[in-house]
Parts: sequence; structure tokens; C-alpha cells
Amino acid sequence: MHNRQERLGTLMALASFCEHRLLDMIRSAALLCPIAFLDQITSSIARASADAFVGEVSYWLGLHEFNIIGRSGDELLLQVCNQPGVNCYDLITSFTGRNCCLNPSSVRVFLDHEPQPTAMKNMIHMAQMIRRGTIAKYDYDSYEENMKHYGQAHPPAYNMSNIPNNFPLFLSYGGRDALSDSNDVRHLLKMLKCHHKTKLKVRFLQNYAHGDFVMAVNAKQLVYDPLISFLNLF
Repeated sequence: MHNRQERLGTLMALASFCEHRLLDMIRSAALLCPIAFLDQITSSIARASADAFVGEVSYWLGLHEFNIIGRSGDELLLQVCNQPGVNCYDLITSFTGRNCCLNPSSVRVFLDHEPQPTAMKNMIHMAQMIRRGTIAKYDYDSYEENMKHYGQAHPPAYNMSNIPNNFPLFLSYGGRDALSDSNDVRHLLKMLKCHHKTKLKVRFLQNYAHGDFVMAVNAKQLVYDPLISFLNLF
């Protein structure tokens, strides 16, 4: 990021930026269904993947990229879909929660471009936080590797107190979101309880699930218009 006007949309990255004194690169942040604490996650696919150590096994077998499209993605889905409680006949709902406001055309556009590939380590990191209920950096599961990367035996937690109380934050989350569960978000909000009230805007949308924030037919009115109005204040 080289422009002060740029917005940051990832909570852990924001905390890390503040930790490394890079806050002057950004002036505000929009956090939509933020992924922070994950131990209350209700996504059957995400929970089953974490409990079955799918990411770790795949990485040990030499698969370093998670790409849902292609043979590797098919094999991973097959493992997950065999787990109890996972309904792979409705993948979007199993993954994101029951979205309220999607239409068939928007879903088709979404599936033409998503999900994007990511590093298998990202999947492992998410699984670690789901199982442990922590918001911490990647655990290499090795004393030597953790010492090399962090200077300590266990990965450090992301310190939310590094985010200044007067830093403008817009945060919106949904009552049906299976990835960013409302209980997990409320846990996060407790950590932000000292944030200046005029610099923290929270919008809770009871009927929204994870996908609604991206492509709901009314997302412009319910999410993005208020978001832009807030960011334009600063």
C-alpha cells in the first residue's frame, strides 16, 4: 500500500499494520463480516475441514495451493463432504449460511469468479483458529520454526489494542452468517469497547449471511451506501 487513501478490509492485517507502525498508510477501514475469532463458526464445511485436519494433511502430501476448481479441489471436497453434517448438495449455504437476498443471476456471476485459489497455509491458519478459539498468528507446530519466525515457542496473538481508539472503523455483520458468526463478532466488539463512539460504526443485519454482503440485491442500500457515507467523513 503506497496511498494514504487506500482502505484496509482485514482485521488481522490492520492489527499487524498498527503493530509495525504503518498506520500512516491508511486512514480508515471497512470490516464486512470480519473474520477474527472463529471458535463459534457454524459453517459445516469450514468446521468439518478444520476438525478433519484437511488442510494439514493436504499440505503434508505436497499440495500447497487450495483451488476449488480442478482435481485437487475435487479431492478436498470429497473428503469434506463425507464428514457428518455437511450438505454438499447446497454448497453455498453449507459454507456461508442461508443467504436471504441473492438472485440466480448474481449467483452465476459469483460462481464464475469465486472462490479464488489461496495458499494451503491460509486454510491451515483458519483451521487452527477454529479449533483453538484464538486470534493468533500461524502456528508452524515446531519449536524451531516458531522461534525463527516469532522469537518464541508459540505464535503471538494479534493484539487488538494496537488499533488506536480514534481510528475510523466501519463494521457490519449478519445474523445468518455461518463464517463470521455473530457470537464471534460480538466477542471482537468487546475487544473494541473502548473505541471512540464517533469513530466506530456498527451495522447488524439480522437476515444477512456471508454471501449477502457481496451480492445481495439490496446490499447497495443496506451495506455500501452507509459504508461510503461513513468513510467520506474522514
